[in-house]
Amino acid sequence: MGFFDFLRGPDIDAGLAQCQETPGALLLDVRTPGEYAEGHLPGARNLPLQSLEGIAAVAPAKDAPLFLYCRSGARSGQATSLLQRMGYTRVTNIGGIMNYHGKVER
Repeated sequence: MGFFDFLRGPDIDAGLAQCQETPGALLLDVRTPGEYAEGHLPGARNLPLQSLEGIAAVAPAKDAPLFLYCRSGARSGQATSLLQRMGYTRVTNIGGIMNYHGKVER
């Protein structure tokens, strides 16, 4: 691990793989509906940052494994903190789709 590796943020490819290997995991795209429609990770559900109060409809269990991403990782970082304050215990920010190397769904 290099000195500046902490600046890179989460590895979205590794985060997606971890999500896919986690039983019962939910992959949440916290970008706007318009951004989501332009392309999203396979299997992701759109729950915009400004609509997180609706998380209970998507994940009623506070111990549900949630994997979040956005464009750069900033909004998903905010969403991770907010969900933790709401009592969710297994929330992971996997970063930004702009660093993703796979195919997206539309």
